[in-house]
Amino acid sequence: MLVRLDGNGRLNQRLYRGLRAAIREGRFAPGSRLPSTRSLARDLGLSRNVVLTAFAQLVDEGYAEGRGGSGTFVSSTLPDPLLAPSPYGARTKAPEAHPRLSAHADRVLALAPLPAVGRPPRAGLRYDFRYGVPAVAEFPQQIWSRLVARRARRMSINTLRYGRALGFSPLCEAIADYVRRARGVAATAEQVIIVNGSQQALDLVARLLIDRGARVAIEEPAYLSARQVFAAAGASLLPVPVDEHGIDVSQLPHGKDVRLAYVTPSHQFPLGGVLPLGRRLELLRWADEAGGWVVEDDYDSEFWYDGRPVEAIQGLDSTGRVIYIGTLSKVLFPSLRLGYLIAPEPIVPALAALKFLMDRHAPTFEQEVLADFITEGHFERHVRRARARNASRRAAMLDSFRELLGDRVEIVGENAGIHMVVWLRGTPAACMHDLIARAADRGLGIYSVAPHYLEPPATTGLLLGYACLTEREIRDGVRLLAEVIETLGK
Repeated sequence: MLVRLDGNGRLNQRLYRGLRAAIREGRFAPGSRLPSTRSLARDLGLSRNVVLTAFAQLVDEGYAEGRGGSGTFVSSTLPDPLLAPSPYGARTKAPEAHPRLSAHADRVLALAPLPAVGRPPRAGLRYDFRYGVPAVAEFPQQIWSRLVARRARRMSINTLRYGRALGFSPLCEAIADYVRRARGVAATAEQVIIVNGSQQALDLVARLLIDRGARVAIEEPAYLSARQVFAAAGASLLPVPVDEHGIDVSQLPHGKDVRLAYVTPSHQFPLGGVLPLGRRLELLRWADEAGGWVVEDDYDSEFWYDGRPVEAIQGLDSTGRVIYIGTLSKVLFPSLRLGYLIAPEPIVPALAALKFLMDRHAPTFEQEVLADFITEGHFERHVRRARARNASRRAAMLDSFRELLGDRVEIVGENAGIHMVVWLRGTPAACMHDLIARAADRGLGIYSVAPHYLEPPATTGLLLGYACLTEREIRDGVRLLAEVIETLGK
């Protein structure tokens, strides 16, 4: 307890003045409980009689009141109304409206739209087609809870100590084994770095590779938060066109000053193209010739519906130019905030050092539970079940649009992932704000694809997720959307 012994004189008087000042300044609010005399005496190194005498004077003068068996409390009304407490830490001078910040912070604040800070989900939506959100209600909570309880019962002293910057070793091993089997990634556990979500992985890559003015090739359109990370680092962004197969590799800029190309080859975000093998090999040749890096964001590769998934670019890399990013938010639950980054051996030490300086390491206990979840087979079992459910929801979404809107819409990106893009033919982009507002008034959450473009499209495009809705909710939601579209221009 931080209480000053105010002024000179006897200890009980100095303590009394310190407590009285704390009450007047509002550090002890009216009606709040004061610390016990025993604990305060122990914290301040005083005898309990000194503290009892100071408390007695506070009570005598009306600053405190004793409540039998409950302790001593600050009086609700102070003896002098003019001495009403001001809020603790009240400012005597208004803060600067535009304080001087770092160049990095200025670049962050210049981003449009500004990254959300604690933005709550919209309330009152019956059907929310928010993209990137898994069906958290279907996550096997009982299994996870059992693993959490088991780990808590068996917790060792090592769990409570600082961990490795690279992450919990058994989890790194489990992830390396999984991506080798599921994605064809060529990696050892020593190449895996556990991060607090893929967003931190992108930030680490930016800190590692980007200086101000560095040229970065990025898909157009692209994942907004990735583009913002690179822009905040000071990169000069070079948009590369995307077609139905993903990034057009032939349009990549050449030159040794291009630091990296950011790609989402398994399910281009947001348009959904799957990069064919020929383009993947061409991309690797580009990286080797340019001396640049390929940042492969494999954000939802677990969910594919037609044919077999194409192996990761990282697994085709023979020159060590690919940095692979994986996330668990789209598969398990977003608040877990654990992802992974797999890097060529020569840059692992630098990434580990950057991770250490950023936050030392990811939480150890959660890593231990996740390692158990993966090694005991629960993760892949959950992925298989989620893939089957998402396939049914995808089918319901496609059938509903075909039935209710037919040729009025064009759907892209539906063959993988947990979202699709729906273009409204003949509806100019200027109608988007009105469409979203009208839909929200009817309890329907829909989202524009435009923020993911550097050059916004001329047509209204909706980025719609379906994993967190039931098939019936999807059908009802699309029916409601069709009704809202009919009202445009009226």
